[in-house]
Amino acid sequence: MTRIHLILPIVLVLLTTNLFAQLVKPELPGASDKQEWVVYNREIACIMAELGKIESILLNSNEGDGLVVYQNLEFENGTIEVDLKGKDVLQRSFLGIAFHIQDENSYNAVYFRPFNFKKPERAGHSVQYISHPEFTWFKLRSDFPEQFENPVTPIPDPNDWFHAKIEVSWPNVKVYVDDAEEPSLAVKMKSAFQTGKVGFWVGNGSDGSFRNLTIVKK
Repeated sequence: MTRIHLILPIVLVLLTTNLFAQLVKPELPGASDKQEWVVYNREIACIMAELGKIESILLNSNEGDGLVVYQNLEFENGTIEVDLKGKDVLQRSFLGIAFHIQDENSYNAVYFRPFNFKKPERAGHSVQYISHPEFTWFKLRSDFPEQFENPVTPIPDPNDWFHAKIEVSWPNVKVYVDDAEEPSLAVKMKSAFQTGKVGFWVGNGSDGSFRNLTIVKK
């Protein structure tokens, strides 16, 4: 078999894979947007850029968890990328991405605790996988210690923007921070949820900022 005959099947596989991948870059929700986004237990403040475009959103703090759910996509496997900004305030900065969302109480999620990023004694609790309602952070930490949370590498500034990439291939999820080639977290999900919507997530008593959401559905 000639060299060109060996290469051709590989090219065809790559082309086929790309054809079946769907790239989605949702417009960030406005404060009164009720069509493409549904907001649970939070209010949205929009940070505007030039020409009236929304550059980022800030979710206010409140008791309980908050969600902002994108309505126009059903997500199973693929990659979710986003920029996030929390703050270095103990127990007041929990933010991340929820996926496979069934309703406001049932979903998988990956979130960060920026106030732990640069604290050696707490750095192992910097990035966390959860699956509500059953597998909360407390249950996972109690029943499966050190399995579903990790430090993040490289270590971001806890008061500044950082980038997260979440790769979902059910039942596995990997989380990369900034330009890292190795994941900060790689786990097998506990949930039976295999498909659902995607949204921004903030935890109890926490606010958080988000921008540049990109979803590649495979």
